[in-house]
Amino acid sequence: MPDVRLASSQGKWILFTTVLGSSMALLDSTVVNVALPRIGRDLGTGLAALQWTVNAYMLTLAGLILLGGSLGDRYGRRKIFVLGVVWFAAASLLCGLAPNAAVLIGARALQGIGGALLTPGSLALIQASFDPEDRSRAVGLWSGFGGIGAAVGPFVGGWLVDGPGWRWVFLLNVPVALVCVPVALRHVPESDAATSGEGVPQGRFDVLGAALGALALALVTYALIEARELSPAVVVSAVAGVAAAVAFVYVEHHRANPMLPPGIFASRQFTAVNLVTLCVYGAFGGFFFLTALQLQVVAGYSPLGAGTALLPTTVLMLLFSARSGALADRTGPRLPLTVGPLLCAAAMLLMLRVGRDADYPTDVLPALLVMGAGMVTLVAPLTATVLASVDTARAGLASGINNAAARVAGLIAVAALPLLTGMGPEAYRSPPAFDAAFDKAMPICAGVLVLGSVLAFSLVRRPAPDHRRPECRRHACVPFPPLEQPGDAATSSGATSSAAGRAAG
Repeated sequence: MPDVRLASSQGKWILFTTVLGSSMALLDSTVVNVALPRIGRDLGTGLAALQWTVNAYMLTLAGLILLGGSLGDRYGRRKIFVLGVVWFAAASLLCGLAPNAAVLIGARALQGIGGALLTPGSLALIQASFDPEDRSRAVGLWSGFGGIGAAVGPFVGGWLVDGPGWRWVFLLNVPVALVCVPVALRHVPESDAATSGEGVPQGRFDVLGAALGALALALVTYALIEARELSPAVVVSAVAGVAAAVAFVYVEHHRANPMLPPGIFASRQFTAVNLVTLCVYGAFGGFFFLTALQLQVVAGYSPLGAGTALLPTTVLMLLFSARSGALADRTGPRLPLTVGPLLCAAAMLLMLRVGRDADYPTDVLPALLVMGAGMVTLVAPLTATVLASVDTARAGLASGINNAAARVAGLIAVAALPLLTGMGPEAYRSPPAFDAAFDKAMPICAGVLVLGSVLAFSLVRRPAPDHRRPECRRHACVPFPPLEQPGDAATSSGATSSAAGRAAG
């Protein structure tokens, strides 16, 4: 049973290593976009390769994250966490040394596998290690420090690209892992479902379901990215992707231990909030991918300038997300989930002012402040509504599904938006061409957000008074919502006793 106290030396080491490990994946999700123009120029590649540089990572991460926590349950949470850190660092080294775009894309896919192991594992270790009296405070510190890391990520990425070069965006993970792994092995106790008193996990892992889901995403993504030329390969990929998706649904309905239990969608509220998530995070994924390029290609910002320019959004999230969650407890989720997407839609329309030689205080900053206000309004209530829409025992699974849905939405947006806006392979080398496509993309993203707002207003209802509340109160990583653990006490104060290691199912 967990008994480590937060004030002890071991408790501080556990918090340190879990923050350090999770920060690797958090930083990677925010810094790479800033480096894309320089990567494209140095490797002499087109826009499709830049899309794959982002999407290869999201593809394997989204496809496998629902298995990450389950592996820790069965084989040991520390063991899987350390494996994820080592895997992530090795893939990062390969990214940093990549001689061409093909190797970089392959290494990014490997990075996503490591991320799927360490992302749920870091929070699972906190839940499994700390004394119940200290657990909520430990989770709060973990999410707060992680939020700080996410907030400075674009700045650090820009500084690295402008300084030692874009390869150090990836190589920086290697020394971090060299610190993280020995600390974890020395100071973090091992745990699994059996030693935590949760019983030995039964049944086999749903490897077939995970493989079919990832295959469907890969084929559809390929078809969208390469659809500028309607070749036979694109048509075959699209048809095969749909077939793989149908097979995935069939397998999940007929397996004894499915990765994605269809029964969880019997909750109308859970289904509704995940539809809102797809709209919101699809728009966010397209926005941050294109904005990092727009600021550099069209507005003339350096990578450091572009990374710094994006700081206000994440800082607002870090400072006010906890207060937003408390406000939503009083008003109910329907209002913030309706108003938040509308604020973000307005911000994307304000981004139409960002063109050649854009002035930061008058053109860029207002849009990012409105974007930050919209995200503050909706992200914490969205997470709380996901947890409140299912039984407490399935809260971790619900959070993992919602997190994966957000990543899938971003994946599809990055693949589809260049196609929908007529962005050619060399558009990021031509300021006028990219600016024209950006001006088409922002209204599309705004329209998707308005759809999310309408869905929230129509379908989301106030949860029961004793619903489960998130333990991660601060969240500043904008591409996806936070993961949460299941608990056995759904109280209005939000205190839980978690069955750790199942944050992703």
